[in-house]
Amino acid sequence: MKAKIASIAVVVALACLLAALSPLSSRVSGQSSGNRKDPAGPPAGSGAPRTGFGKPDLGGVWDFATITPLERPAQFAGKEFLTEAEAKQLEERWTPPEPTYTKTGTYNRFWTDYGTRVVKSRRTSMVVDPPDGKLPALTPEAQQKVAARRLARERLEGPEALNLAERCLIGFNAGPPLRPSAYNNKVQILQTPDTVAIVTEMIHEARIVPLDGRAPLPKSIEQWKGDSRGRWDGDTLVVETRNFPSKLTFIENRGTDGLRDQNLHLIERFRRLDADTLTYEFTMIDPTVWTRPWTATFTMAKLPEVMFEYACHEGNYAMMNILKGARAEESRR
Repeated sequence: MKAKIASIAVVVALACLLAALSPLSSRVSGQSSGNRKDPAGPPAGSGAPRTGFGKPDLGGVWDFATITPLERPAQFAGKEFLTEAEAKQLEERWTPPEPTYTKTGTYNRFWTDYGTRVVKSRRTSMVVDPPDGKLPALTPEAQQKVAARRLARERLEGPEALNLAERCLIGFNAGPPLRPSAYNNKVQILQTPDTVAIVTEMIHEARIVPLDGRAPLPKSIEQWKGDSRGRWDGDTLVVETRNFPSKLTFIENRGTDGLRDQNLHLIERFRRLDADTLTYEFTMIDPTVWTRPWTATFTMAKLPEVMFEYACHEGNYAMMNILKGARAEESRR
């Protein structure tokens, strides 16, 4: 059940944490951000507010719900951007898809919140590289792991057979990287001169990103959301993340775009486009999963509201019942 409980305390605690951190930061030089200038909208950074310490203000609650698909639909093959008329037509005709699952407990349209608009740039897909707007092929090793994961889900020998979102550990759109999904498409960003906190609505996860040039963690120290380090490249915040977990050697959140393993090198770019828009870009570099790196980008809209807690399964009783059901099915075979 999609339960939400007011969680202002979570935001206050994070703000206090950030305020306690050192206000001084080392300026770390970085490589070119590679941000693209889309034909729809002003040049990146124009009219964007800045913090009291001179950096672009990324703070606030942002909504990244969109009907723009991750991959480019066949009807727009070879077409990178929609015209204004095409975008309007898509938005007027779009209806939320019905869930494809038919088992008990599946969400229907009542629970979904995909949004109603295409991204501000009017791109035909979030994927911008490869240029055809399609995800690259999986490696043979990754294909074998996908098959093994599917078999494990059929057997359900233990909770490890279920994905991390079902276990209430990591939301399937919470990332990293962030990805629009069926609901809870919001993120709150808090920043100080040397730290950025990224709090997602899905499972209310908080990622603390140091900007002070500190060394990354040793490879032996793995974290659910990886080990992130950030830097400013001009007006673009660049966050690089490694050290994803190997205990679950293959993480499948929702669809093949969620596939990653402990070899993932993730590069994210945040840039304030204007007073109401934040652009987000991420690049997945994982040679044991993808035959080549790939990049996606989308825009987020500023929201004049607070973000509420997504409680997921308190006590995770659903996990116990799922496993009980699997044992009951086995007993009838």
